[in-house]
Amino acid sequence: MENVLRPLIVIGGSVVLTLLIGWATDLLLRKADQRHRETPLWGLLRRGRIPYQLVLCAAMLRGSYDQAKLLEDHKVGIGQALTLILVGATAWLVIRIAAAVVESTYTRYARAHHDAARVRRVRTQVTLIMRVVSAVVGVVAVAAMLLTFPAMRAAGASLLASAGILGIVAGVAAQSTLSNMFAGLQIAFGDMVRIGDTVVVDGEWGTVEEITLTFLTVRTWDERRITMPVSYFTSKPFENWSRGTPQMTGIVYWHLDHSAPLEPMRERLRDILRECPAWDGRDYGLAVTDSTPNTIQVRALVTAKDADDIWTVRVTVREQMIRWLTEHHPHALPRVNTADAALPTELRQANGNLRDGESPRRAHEPPRTGRG
Repeated sequence: MENVLRPLIVIGGSVVLTLLIGWATDLLLRKADQRHRETPLWGLLRRGRIPYQLVLCAAMLRGSYDQAKLLEDHKVGIGQALTLILVGATAWLVIRIAAAVVESTYTRYARAHHDAARVRRVRTQVTLIMRVVSAVVGVVAVAAMLLTFPAMRAAGASLLASAGILGIVAGVAAQSTLSNMFAGLQIAFGDMVRIGDTVVVDGEWGTVEEITLTFLTVRTWDERRITMPVSYFTSKPFENWSRGTPQMTGIVYWHLDHSAPLEPMRERLRDILRECPAWDGRDYGLAVTDSTPNTIQVRALVTAKDADDIWTVRVTVREQMIRWLTEHHPHALPRVNTADAALPTELRQANGNLRDGESPRRAHEPPRTGRG
C-alpha cells in the first residue's frame, strides 16, 4: 500500500501545489493589471504562466522524486529529464519576462511621445534587443543542458583548449552571418532604417515590415514581400522616404500640345487639390519644364504629409487633369500635324495675291516664275 500512496502523494502533491501557486500568482497579476491600467506590464506577465508552472512543477518533482521511490531502475534518467525540463522552462520564463518588460516600456514610451519617426526607431531597437536576449538565453540554456551530462563535463577541458582554433574557423566559416548580425545592430542603433519606413530598394517601393539580426523584409505596394540581408542597407545606397519628416513633394508630368491652356490648367490644378483629402495644403505649382518640336512638358508639383498620401495625390491629379483636358480642351492633347500651316497676312502680301484654288507657298520655297 505504501508503494502506491508514496508516489501518488509526491507526484500528485507537486502537481496540485503547482496549480494552486500558479492560480494564485495569476490572480494577483490580474488584480494588479486592473488596478494599474496605465501600464500593460502585469497583463503581459500573465503570458508567462505556462513556463512558470512548468518551472514550479519540475523543481518540486526534481527535489522530491527521491522520496517517491518509483521506477528505481530509471531514477538517474528521470532525474536527468526533470533537470532538462527545468532548465528549458526557466529559459522560456526568462524570455517571457524580458519580453513583457521591454514591450511595456515601449508602450509607455509610444504613449508619451508623438513623434512617429522616433517611436519607429525605438520600436526597431526594442525588436532587435529582444531577439538578442532570446538568442543569448537560448544559447546559455542549451549549454547548461549539455553540461548536465557527465561526458560533456569531462570533455570541457579539451573543448577549452581548442576554443581558440575553433573560434577562428567558425569566424571564417560564418563571416557573412556575423557581418549580417553586426549590420542588424548597426541599423537598429544607427537609425538608418526603421520598421514602418517607406523605402525604395532596387527600384522596388515598399514599407519595412520586419527587421531581424540577419535579414530585413520589405512589403511592396502590391503585397509582395522582398527579403534581403541587412548588410545590403549598410553597403549599398537606398532611398528612405520616411527619414526625417515624412512630408513629401510629388511630381506629375504631362506631354501636351503647344497650344495647351496653361493658366486654366493652373486654376484646375488648384480646384483638384482642394477636393483631394490627401493634399496637405502646403504647396502646389504648374510650369512648363521642356519642349520638343511636337509637344511641351508640363510639370505639376504637389505636397502631402507622407508617402502614401503623395501617391494618392499624384494619381488623382494626373487622372482628373487628363479628363478635364479631354472634355474642355481636346486641342491641348498631343496630336500629329499633317496640314500645311497657314501663312500670316504679311507673308501673304509679300507673296502676292493668290489665285483661286492655289495653295499658299511655304516660306522656304522659291518664288514662282511666269513659266509655272
